[in-house]
Amino acid sequence: MDFPEEVEKVVSTPARAYVRDRKAMASTPADVKEVPGALVFEIDMPGAKTGEIKVQVEDDHTLVVSGERRRAEDKEAKYQRMERRMGKFMRRFPLPEDANLEAITACFEEGVLTVRVEKKPPPEPKKAKTIEVKVGGSSEG
Repeated sequence: MDFPEEVEKVVSTPARAYVRDRKAMASTPADVKEVPGALVFEIDMPGAKTGEIKVQVEDDHTLVVSGERRRAEDKEAKYQRMERRMGKFMRRFPLPEDANLEAITACFEEGVLTVRVEKKPPPEPKKAKTIEVKVGGSSEG
């Protein structure tokens, strides 16, 4: 057993996973726009299939879009170039406090995932409570 080689394997495995995950996030472009009453996320996912895409909301108001693009296996093909990214992808988006986590929709069409997060209406301003002022008499208390 080559001790330095074994140490290199142990140390570099988490680093490689971190780099792979960062690349997966960086190579999944997204636009986020605010429209009246909602936030809309448009995420490019060319080559993905609906069964490969997962949209979740974490407890801390974070929208997570993840999945995996798979290349169809072709045993007779010999690639001259492979530039299209395949494999796992993930994007995380913090949601505002007024996001309605019960009103989120997702639609996948022509390689673009559109996630719409409705916003809760702003709370109505609290009205001041009016206390009746009586003339004379005493107040108990």
